Amino acid sequence: MGNLKEIRTRISSIESTQKITSSMKLVSAAKLRRAQSAIQYLRPYSEKLTEILHNLSASAGTMEEMPLFEPRNPDKVVIVVITSNKGLCGAFNANIIKAVNHLVEENYAAQHAAGNVNLICIGKKGYEQLHTSYPILQHNEALLDNPEFTEVAGICDQLTEKFLKHEIDKVDIVYNQFLNAATQRITVEDFLPLSNLDEEAATTNNDYIIEPSPEEVLTELIPKILRNQLYKTLCDSIASEHGARMISMTKATDNATEILRDLRLKYNNARQSSITNELIEIVSGAEALKG
Repeated sequence: MGNLKEIRTRISSIESTQKITSSMKLVSAAKLRRAQSAIQYLRPYSEKLTEILHNLSASAGTMEEMPLFEPRNPDKVVIVVITSNKGLCGAFNANIIKAVNHLVEENYAAQHAAGNVNLICIGKKGYEQLHTSYPILQHNEALLDNPEFTEVAGICDQLTEKFLKHEIDKVDIVYNQFLNAATQRITVEDFLPLSNLDEEAATTNNDYIIEPSPEEVLTELIPKILRNQLYKTLCDSIASEHGARMISMTKATDNATEILRDLRLKYNNARQSSITNELIEIVSGAEALKG
């Protein structure tokens, strides 16, 4: 009976866990649909802005004279790290942490040794893992729950201002790029300085008149492109998080179903064995009375 009670307790515990993981899967699926719609609507706008930037860069010729295109030695580096506030999403956060450490080891080891690698952590999990290893320039958790473009623009403008003042020389973004519900790609994206695009990157049809000039138009357009780029990476990461959590909870629910099937089979076998033993005892007792 003790064995049967233990199995019943385990079955009850697994059933409770299964209900939780199943509920979380449904919640993540609903959030994923909204986040996926947001990133799908945003991408065409972002791609068009990039196309315009390519064309204007080719028309303007060399961009090295523009401050945000200025090539520098990356003595002072800022890495924007986008993770999640919550766990239970598989290797979503662990992969980002690994990518940040690898990026620093491969590209910025000297800067890190000199204390010139700073992080901006968007998301609680990244901050918890990285704040003991790197100086944290800024930490924001609320942005993931309510991704306001104005707040993202504020972070972008701060980075741009520090770059123009030569307080930082290089900005990278590390995040999960959303491909589909089951696939996220770890992406390290250059943010500042902007690369000097060559003519091959531009569309072939760029023979048009720009007023007042490509340089002046770029001066107005580049801040908008940078804000949109940072906002897009945030939306990508949010959609990726919900996709990763939905898949993780689906697997957890399926595993719980497997365990329940095995436990119920084990319980039925143990119960049958117990009943058989009781019958044998009853029959043996009856035979003993007859004798």
